[in-house]
Amino acid sequence: MRVAVLATGGKDSILALYHVLREGHKVQYLATMIPQREDSWMFHYPNIELIDLVAEAVGIPLAKAATSGIKEEELKDLERLIRTLDVEGVVSGAIASAYQKTRLDQICTQLGLKTIAPLWQREPLDLLNEILRLGFDIIVVGVYAYGFGEDWLGRRIDEVTVADLINLNKKHGVSLVGEGGEYETLVLDAPIFKKRIEVVEAQRIWKDESGYLKITQATLRDKKPPR
Repeated sequence: MRVAVLATGGKDSILALYHVLREGHKVQYLATMIPQREDSWMFHYPNIELIDLVAEAVGIPLAKAATSGIKEEELKDLERLIRTLDVEGVVSGAIASAYQKTRLDQICTQLGLKTIAPLWQREPLDLLNEILRLGFDIIVVGVYAYGFGEDWLGRRIDEVTVADLINLNKKHGVSLVGEGGEYETLVLDAPIFKKRIEVVEAQRIWKDESGYLKITQATLRDKKPPR
């Protein structure tokens, strides 16, 4: 099936992309909305401008459009973008957010398209273990929940980080995968990347017990050949 993958550069959308490629779908585009405000209900905000590098890293054309970020209005912006794409289906990295999945399903139904959500209703810990097993290189670029500190910004997701997320889940109810917006990520490398992303310059923006890593310079590097 010819599909567009809703992509942010975060772990969920890239893992969803990995799955549909493995399943044999033809990914015609990465489709990305660029919110004009930080508190978008539907779309990822921190470092979303790096999606151009992500698209180049995976070698898939990018279709993107700005969105107001205003609740419900941003759905109309998404529908306008999807209408322009020559695809049969739309893929999302939704895991448990009924708000996001229901609205995307409605848009695709109106446009006569199928929706694919490879991660839907999967166990969060299983997803984290999967990205570790696959060798995804992921950093945390935003934290927005009680229990996180500034030291989380730029932190890689590894076995120790997963253990700390489990503790935060037990103590404060933080979603292991950040499905409630508790944290945001950026994938620097994955098995489907032809090149890896390298962060050259970044600064931590911190205020009122939350913040994000503002990446001011990043580049693509050749990947080392497997041994």
